[in-house]
Amino acid sequence: MKVKVLCRNPDDYVRETKKDLQRVPRNYDPSLHPFEVPREYTRALNATKLERVFAKPFVASLDGHRDGISCMAKHPKSLSTLFSGSCDGEVKIWNLASQKCTRTIQAHEGFVRGLCARFCGTSFFTVGDDKTVKQWKMESPGYGQNEEPIHTILGKTVFTGVDHHWRDAVFATCGQQVDIWDEQRTSPMRSYSWGVDSISSVRFNPIETHILGSCAVDRSIVLYDLRKPTPLKKIILEMRTNAICWNPMEAFIFTAANENYSLYTYDIRYMETPVKVHMDHVSAVLDVDYSPTGKEFVSSSFDKSIRIFPVESGRSREVYHTKRMQHVTCVKWSLDNKYILCGSDEMNIRVWKANASEKLGLLTPREKAAQNYNQKLKEKFQHHPQIKRISRHRHLPKSIYSQIREHRIIKESRRKKEMNRRKHSKEGAVPFVPEKKKPVVAVVD
Repeated sequence: MKVKVLCRNPDDYVRETKKDLQRVPRNYDPSLHPFEVPREYTRALNATKLERVFAKPFVASLDGHRDGISCMAKHPKSLSTLFSGSCDGEVKIWNLASQKCTRTIQAHEGFVRGLCARFCGTSFFTVGDDKTVKQWKMESPGYGQNEEPIHTILGKTVFTGVDHHWRDAVFATCGQQVDIWDEQRTSPMRSYSWGVDSISSVRFNPIETHILGSCAVDRSIVLYDLRKPTPLKKIILEMRTNAICWNPMEAFIFTAANENYSLYTYDIRYMETPVKVHMDHVSAVLDVDYSPTGKEFVSSSFDKSIRIFPVESGRSREVYHTKRMQHVTCVKWSLDNKYILCGSDEMNIRVWKANASEKLGLLTPREKAAQNYNQKLKEKFQHHPQIKRISRHRHLPKSIYSQIREHRIIKESRRKKEMNRRKHSKEGAVPFVPEKKKPVVAVVD
């Protein structure tokens, strides 16, 4: 004989504590909720306003350097470890959890030009103005022992950058040329050069690890393949590129930080035109770094601010600045996707939240549910004028605000001039060039 029994899960209606709200079952039939959209719009508006109210991105400032910060590097295995090099040749290792310096090394005479950690995190490399490449142990020396490098390589010219291979015991340096080194040898395995100008930055691709890119003073970006004896491709832009960074999720995509206030995202298979042009800075862009998800990147600029760009957007979603922050020379996105670190001329390293209004620490299940619900509401109503205006509004320093207005006038003037030229010339005499193609001068294979 079958007996039908009503069975209910106590978790659906029993309160966890006495102070909990009573859970009420709800019928989601839309005919019973005729005012649901206006009610959700009001909630989305309130959520957007509260997001701006609680947007306090600044976390901490790491003091200790005696000169401007010239470069930084992340530890590949430890989230709490950061390396920084300054213009007086000093390298500091920081513990981000305690916000303290754990070790100080007088690594070079003159500027520290580049820093990188070994792929397994057992040691790190530095290059400087004294024409040397030095490899250092990750652990501090014992009591009474001097701070000495494991290996020192003396070069013929000044090294301006260094980066380590993501899988092998190989690293690359740049200066007058790009040199590929084996860790066990004192002479380069291979050297690449294309032109006579010095190279300012070099980066290995984290996915296609045999590919690396560099940017040079002659306004070019050059791609190399370790399996080939000559460079692959060269692209020349109107102005100089200061740094490049590869997307950690898409092997063919990289972003270049340029002197003409913009960033250019390229696909290495189609170098004639950038995939996206990212504009918002009002001065030269000095450094760029991707988030671990590959969906966003952060850039630092000479205009004393850092900006966060979604990969698919030409405009920044966030801008960070403080009164005391000077020209931001280097920037890094933490490997847990929660923090941004920037180093600037006035000897400070600042830690920021990647999401300005995010609450740090543990969240209760109810807080997580409310957060997810508000996020979905904001996405649903993001194109409504009032919500769009509130979410986009940022307070900017007067200098940046006035420069933005000035650049807008200049661009409009150039556009009108080009239109008038085309209008009053013979057909085809003044060809139409899309904005994306304007910065590219030439692509050489």
